[in-house]
Amino acid sequence: MGAAIRRPLSEMFAGSGLPDDPWVLHFHCFLIRDAADRLTLVDTGIGGTDSPASTWAPVPGTLAGELAAAGVAPADIGTVILTHLHSDHASGAVAGGRPAFENARYVVQKADLDAARGPVLDDVVTVIKGQLHVVEGDAEVTPGVRVRHTPGHTPGHQIARAGELAMTGDLVLHPVQLDDPTVPYVYDDDQDAAVRSRTEVLAALRAERAILATGHFSEPFLRL
Repeated sequence: MGAAIRRPLSEMFAGSGLPDDPWVLHFHCFLIRDAADRLTLVDTGIGGTDSPASTWAPVPGTLAGELAAAGVAPADIGTVILTHLHSDHASGAVAGGRPAFENARYVVQKADLDAARGPVLDDVVTVIKGQLHVVEGDAEVTPGVRVRHTPGHTPGHQIARAGELAMTGDLVLHPVQLDDPTVPYVYDDDQDAAVRSRTEVLAALRAERAILATGHFSEPFLRL
């Protein structure tokens, strides 16, 4: 993490017992192609060198190149789900001052839109406002893909589900929270709400032996 927000792990995750080693974040986005060839992108990463994430994250992000390597052009994507409006998940929604995915609906929870401030509001939300698909609570946003409202990290944080796969955004930041969901994260907007969401959702996902697709783990996929 950049020096602007870096803290010792013992402060990042109070009570976790983690040693104060450097915490290396990975920034994952997830592309879903369904049987009808519809494309859905979950999160858009840290964006370009001028993005709101540039004060603390290793910009530019590599999303455009990763999509190209998968044979996907930005115009091919019909739905973009933003798990929340933090700069490392939403900045790649724009490029060169325009929506990066010209034919997509951008799915955002109303609670996060209402709370948006600063560069993310000015440089991301304002740019994509004509393509916003605003939801309140749980919803199916494209056939076979649902969002579930999981407040705490932000007021409108949401996870995305496609079959047995759960794309968890920042519901879980560090593997220690899989062992103990009550471990808080210093940058959760509402730590108590985040613990409740994390505890409830992880219990339900464990019961069905779901596959997690995590936002920041070194290995993004794991089966509970």
